Amino acid sequence: MSSAIPVNGEVLRWARESAGLTIDEVVQKMNRKRITFEMIESWEQSFEAPTYSQLERLAYEVYKRPLAIFFFPEPPQEITAKQSFRTLPEYEIQRMPVKMRFLLRKAQSFQLNLYDLYDGVNPSEKKITTDLEFSTHISAKEMGETVRQYINIDIETQNSFGNPENALKEWRKILEGFGLFIFKDAFQSDEFSGFCLYDDKFPVIYVNNSKPFTRQIFTLFHELAHLLFKTGGIDTKIEDYLDYLDGDEERIEIICNSFAGEFLVPSEHFYQKARGITVDDESISSLANIYHVSREVILRKFYDLDRIDQEFYSKKVREWRIAESSASTGSGGNYYFTKGAYLGSKYIEKAFSQFYQNRITTERLADYLGVKVKNISGMESQLYRMESSA
Repeated sequence: MSSAIPVNGEVLRWARESAGLTIDEVVQKMNRKRITFEMIESWEQSFEAPTYSQLERLAYEVYKRPLAIFFFPEPPQEITAKQSFRTLPEYEIQRMPVKMRFLLRKAQSFQLNLYDLYDGVNPSEKKITTDLEFSTHISAKEMGETVRQYINIDIETQNSFGNPENALKEWRKILEGFGLFIFKDAFQSDEFSGFCLYDDKFPVIYVNNSKPFTRQIFTLFHELAHLLFKTGGIDTKIEDYLDYLDGDEERIEIICNSFAGEFLVPSEHFYQKARGITVDDESISSLANIYHVSREVILRKFYDLDRIDQEFYSKKVREWRIAESSASTGSGGNYYFTKGAYLGSKYIEKAFSQFYQNRITTERLADYLGVKVKNISGMESQLYRMESSA
C-alpha cells in the first residue's frame, strides 16, 4: 500500500477553492478510487494526507495544476491573467481558453521552482531585462539595434544557424544565456503563439510548440520586447484586440510586434537584399531562408516599403495562415523528446544537478520535471542526448 505524502492541507484547500469546486464535486471526480468526503476534509485539515498516486490524480485530473505546487509550505500568491497580461483587453481575458489559464498557472509554478532551484539568484552573469530598459516611445529600429549589439549576434551568424528548427534552438540557448527561462507546450489554441511573465529575477517566456518554428522564433522576440518593458504579454493573432487598447498598453503591443520583425530582419540589411528583385513567392521564400523567419515577416517588410499593396498583402497572409493552421511541427511522438523540448536543457540540467547533490528527493525531482517517478530514468537519458547534441 502506498504511503501518505506530507502536504500542507491549506494548499489542498486553496487548490480546490481556486478551481471553484466543492468537496462533493472533488469526490465525484475521484470516485473511481473510493475517495470520500471525510477523506478530502481530513486532508485539507492536515489530519491525514493523500498517497502519491492520489495526489497525482488531484493535481493533474481534478485541480489541473502542476504537482510541485502541493509541496509548497503555503498557498502561492497567484497573479491574475489581467495582472500578467496588461496589454490584453478585458474581453479577451474573459474568453481565454481553460488550457491557456492552466498554462499561465504552470508558468507561475515554474517561476517558483526556479527560485527554489537557484536559491533566488539568477545564474546568468549578464541579464538582459536588468541591463536594458526602454521608453515606450523608442523606435523599433533603435530598440532592435540596441538588443542585437547587446547579445552580439550579427546577421552572418544568424544565417549560419542553417534552418528554422536549428535557429529556434540557437536563439533559445542565446536568450537563456542572458537570464531568461524559456518553456514550451502545446497550447491547443491556434489563436495564441506564446506569452511571458515578467519577474526581476526569473523572467519566463512560454512558446506554443504546435506553431511552425519560424513563428516560435518570432514569438521569442515579441515576448522579449514585453519583458524589456518590464511587463508580461501575450502573442496572439486576434486581429482587432488593439482597438480595445490605448496609451502605453497600445504602444507596447504595437512596438513588440515591430521590434520582433526589426530585430530578426534589420531594415538596412533587408533593403540591400531586396533591392531590384521581383516580389513573388520565390523571392519571399528565398529572403525568409536568409533570416530564418516566416514568409509573413518578409511580406510585411515589402509592405512597409510600399513594394506591395494591401490587397496583395492580405491575400498572401490569409493563404499562408490557412496552410499554417493545418501544419504541425510535431516532436516525433517520443514522450521524452517532447518533454525535453518543453522544459529545455538548462532547466532539466539544474533539476538533475540538485538531485545528484542529494539536495532534493526523487519525488521532488519528478515534480520539478512534471513527470512520474517511473519516468525519471527516461528523462535522464534524454538529458544526456541533449547534452551530446549541444
